[in-house]
Amino acid sequence: MTTRDEIGDIIDTFDLLGDWDQRYEYLMELGERLPAMDPADKIDANRVMECMSTVHVTARPMEGSRQLHFQGDCDTAIIKGVVALLVGLFDGKTADEVDAADVDALFEGLRLEEHLSPNRHVGVYAIVNKMKQQAARAAA
Repeated sequence: MTTRDEIGDIIDTFDLLGDWDQRYEYLMELGERLPAMDPADKIDANRVMECMSTVHVTARPMEGSRQLHFQGDCDTAIIKGVVALLVGLFDGKTADEVDAADVDALFEGLRLEEHLSPNRHVGVYAIVNKMKQQAARAAA
């Protein structure tokens, strides 16, 4: 499945949920299901400094492959859900696929900008940028 197809599936799932209370609840559930991140990876090099929440993300090459394995964590429920969405979208992709992913289409389709404060919106894009930088570094 292509990243574009996956983005479409995510948007379709959110559209089925209806109102934003249900969408927030779903985001929080996604965050709760996010696998625990190794505490050793919660270092400044993996932290998204521009985010109001404490967010850490990592990208590592999968053994014998150009694909990457992503992990992440956050100290706030809603943003942890966004991290879980992004980890799920990027995990198993190559650095080129991560870089080419149209996260604008994802966020526009979810209408996140309408439902997050401007500071949170900036932070969400900072998470994406950090993940793309880590993907490029891990692939080098």
